[in-house]
Amino acid sequence: MALKTTRWDVTQHLDTEEKIALFLEAVFEEGDPAMIAAAIGDVARARGMSQIAKDAGLSRENLYRALSADGNPEFGTVMKVVKAMGFDLTVTPHRAA
Repeated sequence: MALKTTRWDVTQHLDTEEKIALFLEAVFEEGDPAMIAAAIGDVARARGMSQIAKDAGLSRENLYRALSADGNPEFGTVMKVVKAMGFDLTVTPHRAA
């Protein structure tokens, strides 16, 4: 009997504000800019990329490009998208390891 697998897609699990916030918090803690951009893209896909792009004042195509694996979004774009998703970025003191 062959093992059947399916591709795991994080966007299927980002279905509450709490899950999204925890997901983004964990990614920001890692501190990898490419991973942060990809995670913001995942949340935008989960919420509906077209609506997020519209709310952020960006084209859907430009948003996909900026948040792709090869993208390098400007900080202003990140801020617009985070706000369009209904979140705020905050700064807290760094916790010593």
